[in-house]
Amino acid sequence: MSVLQDIVVAIRSDGDIVAARQQGRSLAAAIGFTATDATLIATAISELARNIVMYAGQGEVMIHGVEISHRKGIVIGARDNGPGIRSIEDVLRDGYSTSGGLGLGLPGVKRLMDEFTIESELGRGTMVTVKKWLK
Repeated sequence: MSVLQDIVVAIRSDGDIVAARQQGRSLAAAIGFTATDATLIATAISELARNIVMYAGQGEVMIHGVEISHRKGIVIGARDNGPGIRSIEDVLRDGYSTSGGLGLGLPGVKRLMDEFTIESELGRGTMVTVKKWLK
């Protein structure tokens, strides 16, 4: 696997969410994603970064363009040292929300991307990694 570009955006505020979203959209376009797919990627980044601000207060979003066996894609990691997620099963269920929102965040991100993993430990934080492959 080769990393085509490596972007790290510290997430602490709504302005950081916008910056991460814009950088992800730019990298997606540079890799060759269509405008539609670049928008889907930017939306996923926005949701992940917003979760960091809402639930952990701060963290970071890492965005990498990758190439594996002549296959190009984008990998997004969202990491925080927040309270962690009590039930991953619950947060991946449509309609579930601890903030009073619509509960579309993580299930929506999972649907937008090709691969989705989440690791969380109570009191230690959460890491969500998603991938989208160029078709």
